[in-house]
Amino acid sequence: MGNEMSSTAMEKHLFNLKFAVKELERNSKRCEKEEKQEKAKTKQAIQKGNMEVARIHAENAIRQKNQSLNYLRMSARVDAVASKVQSAVTTRKVTNSMAGVVKAMDAAMKSMNLEKFQM
Repeated sequence: MGNEMSSTAMEKHLFNLKFAVKELERNSKRCEKEEKQEKAKTKQAIQKGNMEVARIHAENAIRQKNQSLNYLRMSARVDAVASKVQSAVTTRKVTNSMAGVVKAMDAAMKSMNLEKFQM
């Protein structure tokens, strides 16, 4: 029972990790979109000769670009953790199954031996 509970908890954590990866990727895309908007505003300000406003929009674009990369980097790290947890969950399931098989084989071998002795 204890193993099952921890396995269920691991699967819940795995789901949460995968959800976090998706959310981080979405945030990265949102920042990319905002970066493009800031670049367009920078270009417009330059065309109007408004260099101070252009500088502000350029700084915003750079900040959005960096934030997008940060989200993407974090997403990749969390995804790596999720892969390790997935591997652990799978390994645990296989190990539990193997333990059951070994017990069943052990019981079968004992019953076979008993039959041999009865002959």
